[in-house]
Amino acid sequence: MLKLKPLGDRVLIEPLSPEEKEGKTKSGIVIPDTAEKERPEQGRVLEVGEGRRTDEGKLVPLAVQKGQKVLFSKYGPTEIKIDEKEYLIAKEEDILAIIEE
Repeated sequence: MLKLKPLGDRVLIEPLSPEEKEGKTKSGIVIPDTAEKERPEQGRVLEVGEGRRTDEGKLVPLAVQKGQKVLFSKYGPTEIKIDEKEYLIAKEEDILAIIEE
């Protein structure tokens, strides 16, 4: 696989497959696969950039780390395709939360 390192405050995310996401609501209703046709909003962080620079030139590291599961805004990330597999590149501000298990 091609090694890809995001620049600045960007993060490379692998969208979670339906099997990795919970397919039921809290009340136990099973969500069918047809409901999953929209862009996923959860993923696993594969790579992170070095961080963002302030106006003074100081480096501010990212809050997310490689390997974490995250929740991101639906239309924020940019879709890319590498070796027939889809990935997302998002700015740190598009990441809404870290999912802790």
